[in-house]
Amino acid sequence: MIEPNSRPSVSVTLGHSPDSDDAFMAYALTEGKIDTGRIAYSVVQHDIQTLNQKAMAGELDISAVSAHAFALICSRYAVFTHGASFGRNYGPCLIARTRVDVGSLVGTRIAVPGLLTSAYLGLRMFLRDFEPVPMPFDQIMTAVQDGSVSAGLVIHEGQLTHGDLGLVQVWNLGEWWHSETGLPLPLGLVAVRKSLGDETIAMVSDHLKQSIAYGFSHRPQALEFSRQYARDLTTPIVDRFVDMYVNDLSVNMGEAGKLGLQTYLERAHGAGLLRSMPAISFVE
Repeated sequence: MIEPNSRPSVSVTLGHSPDSDDAFMAYALTEGKIDTGRIAYSVVQHDIQTLNQKAMAGELDISAVSAHAFALICSRYAVFTHGASFGRNYGPCLIARTRVDVGSLVGTRIAVPGLLTSAYLGLRMFLRDFEPVPMPFDQIMTAVQDGSVSAGLVIHEGQLTHGDLGLVQVWNLGEWWHSETGLPLPLGLVAVRKSLGDETIAMVSDHLKQSIAYGFSHRPQALEFSRQYARDLTTPIVDRFVDMYVNDLSVNMGEAGKLGLQTYLERAHGAGLLRSMPAISFVE
């Protein structure tokens, strides 16, 4: 392990969510595997809805945020072109106890993992009339099982494990978005506070790139680290989830990822779900 500088001149807060892909990409930064020079990172871990709220309150310097939440903080935060999670014809899904036509869920109670999540924004674009029931993401499948809601919007590894509980997918946000646009589905982004200044932002950007690269080159160790956040899931499930959401678009979202994000927010704005169309500042 690389020893941190004895007197770092810059201290920044870094927030990541408890899902495996975030942990995989943050592994090297969290565990001191790369030299961060003058910057000392204070790493905090919260569910994505809490991170969204903290970013909106300006409490974090760098944070994983939903694409939805980023639209509301873009005047104060820029977005890195690396560290993002995109779906390619897959993504958060709507699950129910039995296979039903998704149209029959109009007007019903649907469990959602937070009103600032990208998944919720996407469901609102598709199914306008329903009663959202916000709850922690890891309680949604239980709520569907016990019948307290008609359906649930599942994020994180629940996309892969809901079938183990006898629940069925009735709609998939990533599949719908792909059929609508053919573009990658923007889910999680890494936002950085603009007030850190260009020099510090450039250093943080480089460290994040190094951390992602380190995870790829030390995959077994990064996966093992990710498992501690994976809620007792097996290594194959964690490995599969990381494969889905840590990919070439995480290394650099490129023009396809930028267009996917821009289009997602434009569609939401056009549907009246965002008050204004955000101006996105990208950091390469």
